[in-house]
Amino acid sequence: MNPDVLNLIYGMAISLASIAVAVLLFRAVTVSVEDEHVVLVTRFGKLVSRLSEPGLHVLVDRLLPYVTVNNVSVARDFREFKNVHVNDARGTTVVVDMWVELRVVDPVKALFAVERWDRATQNLLVHAATASLSTRDFSQILRDSSELTATLQRELSIETERWGVKVEQVFLRDVSLLPEVSRQLFGAVAARLERAQAVIEELGRLDVARLEANTAQKVAALVGEAKAQYPLAVGRAFSAMKSKPRVLEAYNVLFGLSQLRPHRTVVFRGFAHGEMRSADAAMLAPEQMAAAPSAKP
Repeated sequence: MNPDVLNLIYGMAISLASIAVAVLLFRAVTVSVEDEHVVLVTRFGKLVSRLSEPGLHVLVDRLLPYVTVNNVSVARDFREFKNVHVNDARGTTVVVDMWVELRVVDPVKALFAVERWDRATQNLLVHAATASLSTRDFSQILRDSSELTATLQRELSIETERWGVKVEQVFLRDVSLLPEVSRQLFGAVAARLERAQAVIEELGRLDVARLEANTAQKVAALVGEAKAQYPLAVGRAFSAMKSKPRVLEAYNVLFGLSQLRPHRTVVFRGFAHGEMRSADAAMLAPEQMAAAPSAKP
Protein backbone atom coordinates (compact mmCIF):
# COMPACT_ATOMS: atom_id res chain seq x y z
CA MET A 1 0.00 0.00 0.00
CA ASN A 2 1.17 3.49 -0.71
CA PRO A 3 2.93 5.01 2.31
CA ASP A 4 1.09 8.28 1.85
CA VAL A 5 -2.24 6.52 2.09
CA LEU A 6 -1.11 4.74 5.24
CA ASN A 7 0.03 8.01 6.77
CA LEU A 8 -3.37 9.54 5.91
CA ILE A 9 -5.23 6.67 7.55
CA TYR A 10 -3.04 6.81 10.63
CA GLY A 11 -3.51 10.54 10.84
CA MET A 12 -7.28 10.25 10.60
CA ALA A 13 -7.36 7.51 13.24
CA ILE A 14 -5.22 9.56 15.59
CA SER A 15 -7.43 12.61 14.99
CA LEU A 16 -10.61 10.67 15.70
CA ALA A 17 -9.09 9.14 18.80
CA SER A 18 -7.95 12.56 19.96
CA ILE A 19 -11.43 13.98 19.42
CA ALA A 20 -13.00 11.07 21.33
CA VAL A 21 -10.54 11.51 24.18
CA ALA A 22 -11.18 15.24 24.20
CA VAL A 23 -14.94 14.65 24.30
CA LEU A 24 -14.60 12.14 27.11
CA LEU A 25 -12.28 14.47 28.99
CA PHE A 26 -14.69 17.35 28.49
CA ARG A 27 -17.57 15.29 29.80
CA ALA A 28 -15.46 14.16 32.71
CA VAL A 29 -14.65 17.69 33.84
CA THR A 30 -18.07 19.29 33.19
CA VAL A 31 -21.45 18.98 34.85
CA SER A 32 -24.77 19.52 33.06
CA VAL A 33 -27.53 21.05 35.17
CA GLU A 34 -31.05 20.64 33.80
CA ASP A 35 -34.04 22.86 34.50
CA GLU A 36 -35.62 22.26 37.96
CA HIS A 37 -32.59 20.25 39.04
CA VAL A 38 -29.79 20.97 41.51
CA VAL A 39 -26.34 19.38 41.42
CA LEU A 40 -24.60 18.89 44.76
CA VAL A 41 -20.83 18.33 44.68
CA THR A 42 -19.31 16.58 47.69
CA ARG A 43 -15.68 16.01 48.54
CA PHE A 44 -14.95 13.24 51.01
CA GLY A 45 -18.69 13.18 51.75
CA LYS A 46 -18.80 16.89 52.59
CA LEU A 47 -20.74 19.38 50.53
CA VAL A 48 -18.41 21.77 48.69
CA SER A 49 -20.54 23.16 45.87
CA ARG A 50 -24.16 23.59 44.84
CA LEU A 51 -25.01 24.16 41.18
CA SER A 52 -28.57 25.31 40.52
CA GLU A 53 -28.18 27.42 37.36
CA PRO A 54 -29.29 25.41 34.30
CA GLY A 55 -26.50 24.85 31.82
CA LEU A 56 -23.01 23.39 31.58
CA HIS A 57 -20.58 23.90 34.46
CA VAL A 58 -16.85 23.09 34.52
CA LEU A 59 -15.74 20.95 37.45
CA VAL A 60 -12.10 19.99 37.01
CA ASP A 61 -11.76 17.95 40.21
CA ARG A 62 -14.64 15.70 39.20
CA LEU A 63 -12.02 13.26 37.95
CA LEU A 64 -10.81 12.71 41.50
CA PRO A 65 -12.19 9.57 43.17
CA TYR A 66 -13.25 11.35 46.36
CA VAL A 67 -15.44 13.83 44.49
CA THR A 68 -19.12 12.85 44.05
CA VAL A 69 -21.73 14.59 41.95
CA ASN A 70 -25.37 14.19 43.09
CA ASN A 71 -28.20 15.28 40.82
CA VAL A 72 -31.35 16.17 42.78
CA SER A 73 -34.68 17.04 41.12
CA VAL A 74 -36.63 19.92 42.67
CA ALA A 75 -39.53 19.64 40.23
CA ARG A 76 -43.01 18.81 41.40
CA ASP A 77 -43.41 15.06 41.46
CA PHE A 78 -45.97 12.49 42.58
CA ARG A 79 -46.01 9.09 44.20
CA GLU A 80 -48.81 6.55 43.95
CA PHE A 81 -49.18 3.96 46.69
CA LYS A 82 -51.58 1.14 45.91
CA ASN A 83 -53.16 -1.54 48.08
CA VAL A 84 -52.21 -0.09 51.44
CA HIS A 85 -53.87 -2.36 54.04
CA VAL A 86 -55.02 -0.73 57.27
CA ASN A 87 -57.54 -1.67 59.97
CA ASP A 88 -60.41 0.64 60.85
CA ALA A 89 -61.84 1.23 64.32
CA ARG A 90 -63.79 -2.07 64.17
CA GLY A 91 -60.81 -4.11 63.04
CA THR A 92 -62.02 -4.39 59.44
CA THR A 93 -59.24 -4.51 56.87
CA VAL A 94 -59.53 -1.55 54.50
CA VAL A 95 -57.58 -1.33 51.26
CA VAL A 96 -56.58 2.24 50.33
CA ASP A 97 -54.90 3.69 47.23
CA MET A 98 -53.17 7.02 47.89
CA TRP A 99 -51.78 9.69 45.62
CA VAL A 100 -49.14 12.10 46.99
CA GLU A 101 -47.83 15.20 45.25
CA LEU A 102 -44.52 16.50 46.60
CA ARG A 103 -41.31 18.26 45.69
CA VAL A 104 -37.83 18.76 47.16
CA VAL A 105 -37.43 22.27 48.57
CA ASP A 106 -34.03 21.73 50.22
CA PRO A 107 -31.76 19.40 48.21
CA VAL A 108 -29.09 19.44 50.92
CA LYS A 109 -31.46 18.10 53.58
CA ALA A 110 -32.94 15.60 51.12
CA LEU A 111 -29.44 14.25 50.47
CA PHE A 112 -27.93 14.34 53.96
CA ALA A 113 -30.80 14.51 56.52
CA VAL A 114 -32.31 11.15 55.60
CA GLU A 115 -31.23 8.05 53.78
CA ARG A 116 -33.38 7.52 50.68
CA TRP A 117 -36.08 10.07 51.43
CA ASP A 118 -38.35 8.47 48.85
CA ARG A 119 -38.59 5.19 50.79
CA ALA A 120 -38.78 7.08 54.08
CA THR A 121 -41.74 9.09 52.77
CA GLN A 122 -43.54 5.92 51.75
CA ASN A 123 -43.04 4.35 55.19
CA LEU A 124 -44.17 7.55 56.87
CA LEU A 125 -47.30 7.72 54.70
CA VAL A 126 -48.29 4.15 55.54
CA HIS A 127 -47.75 4.82 59.24
CA ALA A 128 -49.78 8.06 59.13
CA ALA A 129 -52.60 6.38 57.19
CA THR A 130 -52.74 3.53 59.70
CA ALA A 131 -52.85 5.97 62.63
CA SER A 132 -55.54 8.18 61.08
CA LEU A 133 -57.84 5.50 59.61
CA SER A 134 -57.73 3.28 62.69
CA THR A 135 -59.79 5.81 64.66
CA ARG A 136 -62.76 5.63 62.23
CA ASP A 137 -64.94 2.87 60.88
CA PHE A 138 -65.39 2.20 57.17
CA SER A 139 -68.45 4.43 56.74
CA GLN A 140 -66.70 7.35 58.45
CA ILE A 141 -63.65 6.89 56.23
CA LEU A 142 -65.85 7.18 53.15
CA ARG A 143 -67.74 10.15 54.55
CA ASP A 144 -64.74 12.07 55.95
CA SER A 145 -62.29 11.53 53.08
CA SER A 146 -61.58 15.29 52.74
CA GLU A 147 -60.83 15.63 56.43
CA LEU A 148 -58.61 12.55 56.34
CA THR A 149 -56.57 13.83 53.39
CA ALA A 150 -56.02 17.14 55.18
CA THR A 151 -54.91 15.28 58.31
CA LEU A 152 -52.55 13.05 56.34
CA GLN A 153 -51.04 16.02 54.54
CA ARG A 154 -50.50 17.87 57.81
CA GLU A 155 -48.88 14.89 59.54
CA LEU A 156 -46.65 14.13 56.57
CA SER A 157 -45.55 17.73 56.18
CA ILE A 158 -44.41 17.93 59.79
CA GLU A 159 -41.98 15.06 59.26
CA THR A 160 -40.91 15.59 55.65
CA GLU A 161 -40.00 19.25 56.20
CA ARG A 162 -37.06 18.01 58.27
CA TRP A 163 -35.94 16.12 55.17
CA GLY A 164 -36.28 19.11 52.84
CA VAL A 165 -39.37 17.60 51.16
CA LYS A 166 -42.71 19.42 50.97
CA VAL A 167 -45.94 17.43 50.63
CA GLU A 168 -48.37 19.56 48.64
CA GLN A 169 -51.35 17.26 48.11
CA VAL A 170 -52.61 13.94 49.44
CA PHE A 171 -55.56 12.12 47.89
CA LEU A 172 -57.39 8.95 48.87
CA ARG A 173 -58.07 7.65 45.39
CA ASP A 174 -59.80 4.42 46.25
CA VAL A 175 -61.13 2.95 49.49
CA SER A 176 -62.36 -0.63 49.36
CA LEU A 177 -62.68 -3.82 51.37
CA LEU A 178 -61.37 -7.30 50.88
CA PRO A 179 -63.79 -9.51 48.90
CA GLU A 180 -64.71 -11.73 51.84
CA VAL A 181 -65.18 -8.71 54.10
CA SER A 182 -67.38 -7.07 51.43
CA ARG A 183 -69.64 -10.12 51.30
CA GLN A 184 -69.99 -10.17 55.08
CA LEU A 185 -70.68 -6.44 55.17
CA PHE A 186 -73.30 -6.64 52.42
CA GLY A 187 -74.99 -9.53 54.24
CA ALA A 188 -75.10 -7.55 57.47
CA VAL A 189 -76.49 -4.50 55.65
CA ALA A 190 -79.17 -6.62 53.96
CA ALA A 191 -80.21 -8.12 57.30
CA ARG A 192 -80.31 -4.67 58.86
CA LEU A 193 -82.49 -3.39 56.02
CA GLU A 194 -84.89 -6.31 56.43
CA ARG A 195 -85.19 -5.62 60.16
CA ALA A 196 -85.74 -1.93 59.50
CA GLN A 197 -88.41 -2.76 56.90
CA ALA A 198 -90.21 -5.07 59.35
CA VAL A 199 -90.12 -2.39 62.06
CA ILE A 200 -91.45 0.26 59.64
CA GLU A 201 -94.26 -2.01 58.47
CA GLU A 202 -95.27 -2.85 62.05
CA LEU A 203 -95.21 0.80 63.05
CA GLY A 204 -97.33 1.57 59.98
CA ARG A 205 -99.91 -1.05 60.96
CA LEU A 206 -100.03 0.31 64.51
CA ASP A 207 -100.45 3.87 63.24
CA VAL A 208 -103.27 2.79 60.90
CA ALA A 209 -105.04 0.92 63.71
CA ARG A 210 -104.62 3.90 66.04
CA LEU A 211 -105.95 6.26 63.37
CA GLU A 212 -108.95 4.02 62.69
CA ALA A 213 -109.71 3.78 66.42
CA ASN A 214 -109.48 7.54 66.86
CA THR A 215 -111.67 8.10 63.82
CA ALA A 216 -114.27 5.59 65.03
CA GLN A 217 -114.27 7.28 68.44
CA LYS A 218 -114.81 10.72 66.93
CA VAL A 219 -117.54 9.42 64.58
CA ALA A 220 -119.32 7.68 67.48
CA ALA A 221 -119.19 10.88 69.51
CA LEU A 222 -120.61 12.90 66.61
CA VAL A 223 -123.33 10.30 65.95
CA GLY A 224 -124.28 10.21 69.62
CA GLU A 225 -124.44 13.98 69.70
CA ALA A 226 -126.60 13.98 66.55
CA LYS A 227 -128.94 11.35 68.00
CA ALA A 228 -129.28 13.40 71.12
CA GLN A 229 -130.30 16.42 69.04
CA TYR A 230 -133.08 14.51 67.23
CA PRO A 231 -135.50 14.13 70.22
CA LEU A 232 -134.88 17.75 71.13
CA ALA A 233 -135.75 18.85 67.60
CA VAL A 234 -138.88 16.66 67.58
CA GLY A 235 -139.90 18.07 70.93
CA ARG A 236 -139.50 21.60 69.65
CA ALA A 237 -141.56 20.71 66.57
CA PHE A 238 -144.40 19.27 68.70
CA SER A 239 -144.30 22.31 70.92
CA ALA A 240 -144.68 24.50 67.85
CA MET A 241 -147.58 22.35 66.50
CA LYS A 242 -149.54 22.61 69.78
CA SER A 243 -150.37 26.14 68.86
CA LYS A 244 -151.96 24.83 65.66
CA PRO A 245 -154.40 22.03 66.58
CA ARG A 246 -155.43 21.23 63.02
CA VAL A 247 -151.84 20.77 61.97
CA LEU A 248 -151.19 18.56 65.00
CA GLU A 249 -154.28 16.45 64.22
CA ALA A 250 -153.25 16.05 60.56
CA TYR A 251 -149.78 15.02 61.67
CA ASN A 252 -151.18 12.39 64.03
CA VAL A 253 -153.36 10.98 61.24
CA LEU A 254 -150.44 10.85 58.82
CA PHE A 255 -148.19 9.34 61.46
CA GLY A 256 -150.78 6.63 62.14
CA LEU A 257 -151.05 5.84 58.47
CA SER A 258 -147.27 5.68 58.16
CA GLN A 259 -147.18 2.91 60.75
CA LEU A 260 -149.28 0.61 58.54
CA ARG A 261 -147.46 -2.04 56.54
CA PRO A 262 -149.53 -2.95 53.44
CA HIS A 263 -147.42 -5.96 52.56
CA ARG A 264 -148.09 -7.48 55.96
CA THR A 265 -151.65 -6.47 57.01
CA VAL A 266 -154.92 -5.36 55.46
CA VAL A 267 -156.68 -2.58 57.33
CA PHE A 268 -160.21 -1.26 56.71
CA ARG A 269 -161.04 2.24 57.79
CA GLY A 270 -163.67 4.75 56.91
CA PHE A 271 -166.91 2.75 57.54
CA ALA A 272 -169.72 4.90 58.98
CA HIS A 273 -171.90 3.85 61.90
CA GLY A 274 -174.36 1.16 60.88
CA GLU A 275 -172.45 0.20 57.78
CA MET A 276 -170.24 -2.84 57.26
CA ARG A 277 -167.96 -3.68 60.09
CA SER A 278 -164.24 -4.11 59.63
CA ALA A 279 -164.47 -7.79 60.60
CA ASP A 280 -167.18 -8.37 57.93
CA ALA A 281 -165.09 -6.53 55.35
CA ALA A 282 -162.15 -8.81 56.09
CA MET A 283 -164.35 -11.84 55.26
CA LEU A 284 -165.17 -10.54 51.76
CA ALA A 285 -163.50 -11.94 48.67
CA PRO A 286 -161.21 -9.53 46.77
CA GLU A 287 -163.81 -9.13 43.97
CA GLN A 288 -166.58 -8.27 46.41
CA MET A 289 -164.32 -5.96 48.37
CA ALA A 290 -163.43 -4.06 45.20
CA ALA A 291 -167.19 -3.70 44.38
CA ALA A 292 -168.08 -2.39 47.83
CA PRO A 293 -168.64 1.42 47.42
CA SER A 294 -167.91 2.39 51.01
CA ALA A 295 -164.63 0.49 51.50
CA LYS A 296 -161.55 2.62 51.63
CA PRO A 297 -158.20 0.83 51.74
